[in-house]
Amino acid sequence: MDEDNRPNAGSNKAQRIPPIQCLLTFEALARLRSVTQAAEELCVTPSAVSHRVRQLEQIIGTKLFGRADFSLTTEGSEYLAHVREGLDALQKFPGAPGVSGKRKLKLAVTPTFARSILIPRLKQFTEAYPEIDLALHVSIPLLDVIAEDADLIVRFGPGRYADLEHIKLAGDDVTPLASPAFVREHGPFDRPEDLEGVPLLRSPLEPWRTWFAAHNLDWPEPAEGSQFNDVGLMCDAASAGMGVALVRLKLGRPWLEAGSLVRLYDRNVTSPHAHYLCWRTGSMDRWECSAFAEWLRKAIL
Repeated sequence: MDEDNRPNAGSNKAQRIPPIQCLLTFEALARLRSVTQAAEELCVTPSAVSHRVRQLEQIIGTKLFGRADFSLTTEGSEYLAHVREGLDALQKFPGAPGVSGKRKLKLAVTPTFARSILIPRLKQFTEAYPEIDLALHVSIPLLDVIAEDADLIVRFGPGRYADLEHIKLAGDDVTPLASPAFVREHGPFDRPEDLEGVPLLRSPLEPWRTWFAAHNLDWPEPAEGSQFNDVGLMCDAASAGMGVALVRLKLGRPWLEAGSLVRLYDRNVTSPHAHYLCWRTGSMDRWECSAFAEWLRKAIL
């Protein structure tokens, strides 16, 4: 029998290459975690998205998504890296300058947010997106110190950033914290008024007036005492017994869990500020930016 006439000649090899629309749909759904958003991006119906993913899973013989929130299985994460590598290669034209290595993503982030919130979770991102090289650069909001060419920027403030597009990442509650030794020496702290005459550590990032007003204290903003432009440094100073710090609970969690700081009162007060992820118009057209933004938003809920 001639080679050309043999049954199913070459069919097994052909079946190893899934249709490009299935690969594009898988990448979009893995990045957006939403059938509706993936359908809008690809200009197809939601049912077409579901059908393409099922078709891809049948072709490669493995489950790609594990739960209803479209989190990837271990096999799905591994396959996603290969798919993105292949799609990236297809976007390179003959004669065009080659770009070797991983996708680069530069993030400007405030120091304590990085230490208390981002770093403990960052391994999840690097495992889910091994093809992205993430570079972290410190930003200091009050001094406008940021990486000028940062792709994404974490800012803390009221959320009014006319020069940038942004989404709110997380709000927080504030409460006074001090070291156990400080509480033993200057306590007890049974009422808000017990803070009168106690050294209060200051930061323009978190003015005391918010907490004073919530407790009906007609006290002015402290004009004396040690001042810090970084919440982490203020927590370290409070841990060393220098005074009472007004700290956001999410940022202060490492010190609370270590026992170097303790709460003085049970009541929380909502901070008027929040953390925002900001970017310049057009940045979200890059999948590595949108992938990180979506991951970060869900990771810190």
